[in-house]
Amino acid sequence: MNIDLRPLRGKRVICAVSGGADSMCLLHILHQAGIDVIAAHYEHGIRGEESERDLNFVQSWCEQFEIPFIFARGDVPAYAAQHAMGMEEAARKLRYEFLEAQCLKLNCELIATAHNANDNAETIIFNLSRGSGTQGLAGIPPRRGFIIRPLLNVTRAEIEEYLEKNAVPHVEDSTNNSDDYTRNLIRHRIMPLLEDLNPRFVQAAGRTSQLMRRDEEALQLLTDKFHAENFEEDECVSCAALLEAPVAVASRYLRSWISGLSMEHVDQILDFCRGEGYGELDVPGRRLCRDLGKLYFYVPKYIPIGDHRLTPGNFVWLPERGMWIETEIVEYQGEVNDLFKTSYLKYEIMGSDVYISSRKAGDSMRPAGRNCSKSLKALFTEHSIPALRRDNIPVIRDEQGILMVHGIAMDERAVPKPGDKALKINFSKI
Repeated sequence: MNIDLRPLRGKRVICAVSGGADSMCLLHILHQAGIDVIAAHYEHGIRGEESERDLNFVQSWCEQFEIPFIFARGDVPAYAAQHAMGMEEAARKLRYEFLEAQCLKLNCELIATAHNANDNAETIIFNLSRGSGTQGLAGIPPRRGFIIRPLLNVTRAEIEEYLEKNAVPHVEDSTNNSDDYTRNLIRHRIMPLLEDLNPRFVQAAGRTSQLMRRDEEALQLLTDKFHAENFEEDECVSCAALLEAPVAVASRYLRSWISGLSMEHVDQILDFCRGEGYGELDVPGRRLCRDLGKLYFYVPKYIPIGDHRLTPGNFVWLPERGMWIETEIVEYQGEVNDLFKTSYLKYEIMGSDVYISSRKAGDSMRPAGRNCSKSLKALFTEHSIPALRRDNIPVIRDEQGILMVHGIAMDERAVPKPGDKALKINFSKI
């Protein structure tokens, strides 16, 4: 049999054992190879007395060969009904939760499952029937994190031959004979037809799986490169960059952010990126936002800044920005006006009431050095400030109008000259 046990050597391994042919074959191989193995059985609460029989069988066999054994019981039907899930999906979720929890608890490094080449072929057929892309046609991965599948290149016929040759017993799950489950329908009805066309269909499907995984790895590298080059701090990406990327890369990138997207959803998002202006789009599990040519993977929730009076010598805390503001009156000596950190405003021209706030309707100013008036809306657009962030930009003003906009511009009337008395403003972001 084509089994590579090198990744398991010197490791402590949990082996998922149902008692069926595949898992008993895997447990026997690991035990015979001297792997430090713990057998783990999950009783799903589906088949009543038969489930108890399986549990007792595995426990007894492990005791006979002095293999550590652990088990747990679950109520898959109840869980499936409570969470509106199919029985197979619920069983798989609870089983893996048990295995992963025990892996951590027992300081194991790997979880070995007995998926074989036939399982892989059936998975590919199932994914193909749902219209999957290369990721689905790649089938079952040989390894996912600390879950490893040593029998993935071994056929069911080879497993049965091994069990017979080594006198390893196993139990049969009666539900395997029913066509009520999708996988059984594929196994009983579709696989025989495909094997009539090609007696080595299982092996051929395995080669397809390997080729698809290679393509997936290459596409994932391109997707990672796209992310490194285009992702921005505000959890957004340029719509133009997304549209210029190969569709396969754009699709993977979108699905890396939003699980469960169909091909239709991906196309819908790309069409959304072609639009102009501000917009929002609902897709399964997420609301997206388009603003100033960027696609946001959420709708930002920026809190407008309330009115806060600035009094020289005192601190003001802006909870909406997580920012401290300290002011003092100084003599301006030509220091650089940093509109983000430390600014100097001509004090003599200020009214008695200086405060900081959000933008207000009709706001405009005469930006220093521009010799013209500009609305705040125009300035925000020039600086590519998304619409949802604009209420969260601090604006310092007096009763005559705007003195400065944090990080953007200072009004020409507020620009001091050396020797002028100035209001020094320190912005400290926490």
